Amino acid sequence: MKLHQSRVKNVNQFTAYDATGVKVNDERFEGSVLVLPNEIHSWRPTSFAALTAEDFADLLVYEPELVLLGTGSKIQFPHPQLYAALSSQRIGVDVMDTGALCRTFNVLTAENRRVLALVLHT
Repeated sequence: MKLHQSRVKNVNQFTAYDATGVKVNDERFEGSVLVLPNEIHSWRPTSFAALTAEDFADLLVYEPELVLLGTGSKIQFPHPQLYAALSSQRIGVDVMDTGALCRTFNVLTAENRRVLALVLHT
């Protein structure tokens, strides 16, 4: 699905998504991806079942105020122990489907929030 929204200069914005990937600033990314307002990285987990506590603990280096986890077309909630490192630092974790993640990230980055998006595509 293509997203329509006014662009925010110098900030990553999701511009489309489908069952196998996302577009950020019209550039396509397949597989699991980590998106920050000014950076994009591949993300290690290749499936929801492959998520580990270390995957979430590694995110602390980015100092987000909120982490959005997109789990594809269906919401799957990870065990709270997996993201305990974030919770202990008072970093929120919101789980949603990928479409909701894209829309939420775009709104929050337009408000200059330190949000980190994790998109799982297997």
